[in-house]
Amino acid sequence: MPRFLFGLSVAGLILLALAVAYRAPSAGRFATGEFGGAPLTVEFATTTAARELGLGGRTNVPDGYGMLFVFPRPDYYGFWMKDTLVPLDMFWLDAQGHVVSLAKDVAPSTYPDVFYPSAPSQYVLETAAGFADARGIATGTPLLLQSWPSVSE
Repeated sequence: MPRFLFGLSVAGLILLALAVAYRAPSAGRFATGEFGGAPLTVEFATTTAARELGLGGRTNVPDGYGMLFVFPRPDYYGFWMKDTLVPLDMFWLDAQGHVVSLAKDVAPSTYPDVFYPSAPSQYVLETAAGFADARGIATGTPLLLQSWPSVSE
């Protein structure tokens, strides 16, 4: 009986580890940065699966939080509000982390419209709607991070 319980415990721990590893396709990595003079907790979306899920399904995006979508190279990446339940501000950033384009107060009802930047970007940051106006963020504003993530696929 003790061997059976030990085996069951090990199997349970393995299943728990797998569940944690696959709870979401995001890398689950976070950093603290500064954007528009305000502190910002940034979650990185560095895989295709994490970028596809994005903030979809979340019922709340807290103030001071953003999701940073990381791409392998600068391009004109389009974003939409599929499965997104809350309005967002979207910021397209160049390879140095400066805003090159933004879309403010994008409502979930805009789906299936796709929003594109006016210039190539390597990163896209999504925050709760109103973040840009509250902090005066405009083209040229830098997102300050200690280290920038890269694509992890």
